[in-house]
Amino acid sequence: MTPSNSNAPSCDFCYVPLQSVPMFQLENLEHNHKLYERVKDMATRKGYTTSQLALAWVHHQGNNVCPIPGTTRIQNLEQNINALDVKLTAEEMVELDEIASLVRGDRYGPEMATWRHEETPPLSSWKVDA
Repeated sequence: MTPSNSNAPSCDFCYVPLQSVPMFQLENLEHNHKLYERVKDMATRKGYTTSQLALAWVHHQGNNVCPIPGTTRIQNLEQNINALDVKLTAEEMVELDEIASLVRGDRYGPEMATWRHEETPPLSSWKVDA
């Protein structure tokens, strides 16, 4: 993903085009790419990938939070597991929290508006009398 592209990035595995996701629209892309570079620099300094650092950041949010990454490659699975080795200082957590708060554009496009912040309906409501 580079902000110099004339089009927003594409995504081979996404259900909706990334161009419809506000954080990846061109007006937000350059700003968000600079934030990504800050995360990448921290990951490089620590000897990890940006994905490992991101998973570690989520993991360090507390005992009631667990990242659930998806992958289709064994190499990525191994990297995800190794993210458990990443130790973040309080200062690094503050920096990553700050970076996350500065991201421009919503994570979801308008297609997801009705799903956000919704509670899962009880299982009993899913059953249909035959």
